[in-house]
Amino acid sequence: MIKRFFDFSVALSALLLLLPIIIIVAVCIRLKLSSPILFTQDRPGLNGKVFKMMKFRSMLDGKDKSGNLLPDDERMTNFGSFLRSTSLDELPGLFNVLKGDMSLVGPRPLLVQYLSLYNTEQARRHNVRPGITGWAQVNGRNAISWEQKFKLDVWYIDNQSFLLDLKILLLTVKKVFIREGIRAEGEVTMTLFKGSDDK
Repeated sequence: MIKRFFDFSVALSALLLLLPIIIIVAVCIRLKLSSPILFTQDRPGLNGKVFKMMKFRSMLDGKDKSGNLLPDDERMTNFGSFLRSTSLDELPGLFNVLKGDMSLVGPRPLLVQYLSLYNTEQARRHNVRPGITGWAQVNGRNAISWEQKFKLDVWYIDNQSFLLDLKILLLTVKKVFIREGIRAEGEVTMTLFKGSDDK
């Protein structure tokens, strides 16, 4: 209950404080990337319950002759890269925190298609609400392997506390400013998870 109250209070305060920036980013996305301004996608949350995660759009909608979306690296623009490197694209996630779908701190919500690929230990990441930031994000973000990321997620679940959440939030601010671990080597963001050998 304390964590939920903290999440709601901070998210609401942050939205009010950052409203001018949110409006400016939304206008820039409309001018540079067209509409829609928001990117929404189904993601599994607490206990695997699926919710609509919101982010600012950071890619174009370019498609090939068959109508399929082009690869991420062909749809990403310099402006989109800036939004991701500064984490400005994550600001709409504060609305998910207000709704209770997400927490400020927790394992990042991943793709629904990964649910069947987790082993028993990895699946524990859904024992808590997913977060806008998390222990894995301040310890490598997209520059570490999936196995490392999941181990960090489970470690957080076993060691979570109010003080740890505050530490992660402060480290997140630092990571945003130095822009570390934004992408996996040779990728726009992170390679797809294809399952573990010990599944």
